[in-house]
Amino acid sequence: MTKFWAGLGFTAAILSAVSSYPAAAADKVNFMNGWLPGGDYGVPYYAVQKGYFAAEGLDVTVMPSRGSSDVLTKIATGTADVGLAGLAALLQAKAESDLPVSALAAIYPEQPDSIFTTEGSGIRTLKDLEGKKVATATFTSSNVVWPLMLDRNGINASKITLQKVDPTALPALLATGQVDATINWTTAAPSFDTALKDAKKKLVVIRWTDFGFEGYGLSLVAADKMIKERPEILRKVVKVYIKALELANKDPEGVAAALKAMVPEIDVKVAEAQFRTTMPLVDNPTTKAEGIGTITDKRLAATWEWTAKSQNIAMNKINPESAINRSFMPKK
Repeated sequence: MTKFWAGLGFTAAILSAVSSYPAAAADKVNFMNGWLPGGDYGVPYYAVQKGYFAAEGLDVTVMPSRGSSDVLTKIATGTADVGLAGLAALLQAKAESDLPVSALAAIYPEQPDSIFTTEGSGIRTLKDLEGKKVATATFTSSNVVWPLMLDRNGINASKITLQKVDPTALPALLATGQVDATINWTTAAPSFDTALKDAKKKLVVIRWTDFGFEGYGLSLVAADKMIKERPEILRKVVKVYIKALELANKDPEGVAAALKAMVPEIDVKVAEAQFRTTMPLVDNPTTKAEGIGTITDKRLAATWEWTAKSQNIAMNKINPESAINRSFMPKK
């Protein structure tokens, strides 16, 4: 009996030692979102709240940004590890400064860029912007292709007064009539609806795709240093993000709730409406045919052509493939 209790005590001691030994630490990842907190950028918050990142051993911090240029700069300098940015902005940065950042997967295979204006403004086409005041966020990727959009539609850029402002100022500027239109992604519409409703105005959205714009929009990007030194971590991030994206498209309410849990000041109804605007950009004939995350040579070439020509960059300045790392893309 003595030996039995002695043995039991020894076993308990071993179990106690094992249970008190620290568990393997999760890999920390700073994920920089493509914009300020909102339902249209709710997927990373959803993945955190649902435990999808944690299940892969990842401790993810979601960071806001002021647009694609901001994201690319922060990732290139090591402030963030991985994030979301417009592919056009990345291609421009690659051509101008050989930015050490690469795209890992396409999130929006269609362009979300648009003009926001109001009923009664007299603006129904891009040509109607001549003689008008237009505001845009300083760091949005839309600014990259804006000059070519005007040129290809026969619009004199000198006849448009363009103001670059903080993104948070855009809804109020349009609602108060300080500008006639703003440059935005379609995903921002719900927040404008709220601001315009208070001013008794109604939003009108003019999509650039209706005027010839084509190519990839939002993409997952990472620093080349991160790709070289922590590739397995990035594979997990891409895997989780794509999984969360697919599940989120079936759970808009859950996305809004996850965002609210991490950013308390968010309006849940607005957040859900914002996320719903992203669903057609993810679930569409292109993704059904090619799979979420893939980047085809043809659409990549179109994205680069728009970028290069709009910024007066020689088409042979870079091979657009140099901005892509295909080893992280999900296999269809």
